[in-house]
Amino acid sequence: MRALIVVESLWGNTEQVGQAIAKQLDSAMAVDLVSSDSAPENVTDYDLVVVGGPTHGFSMSRASTREAARERENENVPRLPERGIREWLEALQPVSGPIPAAAFDTRVDAPRLPGSAAKAARHELRALGFDVTLKATSFRVHGYEGPLVDGELDRAEAWAKTLITEPALR
Repeated sequence: MRALIVVESLWGNTEQVGQAIAKQLDSAMAVDLVSSDSAPENVTDYDLVVVGGPTHGFSMSRASTREAARERENENVPRLPERGIREWLEALQPVSGPIPAAAFDTRVDAPRLPGSAAKAARHELRALGFDVTLKATSFRVHGYEGPLVDGELDRAEAWAKTLITEPALR
């Protein structure tokens, strides 16, 4: 068994969640954790695909929302991907068999805003032929840059455990 975790992370919060998920999945399968910039466009060698990114503008980030983040922070964004999960999903080759997939996002804790990068990514994964019976989930951050709200990494590990027990992975 082999899992691919693709993350888009500007301030490192989404990457931390991805690492927590990878830590749990690693107990059951080989795990490749990669950035959206370096993610493969063919994933047929994987038994599970997990996608995570920040919620920007009520959905997955775009080049314009990443640029706006850079401008808002006076160019102090630690990581500014050239290709976010939106662009990676657009380039991803459809799968012929139902590979299980799950999506997560990071989003501000307050104010609670509508929209979800995870739900949008899950929709795109379904359109590409993935089995997306797993519910998309969100992990909260303080403010725009974070850090993660206390307990969110524990929630990420618990969520990853539910991925391992999915019937499609047995």
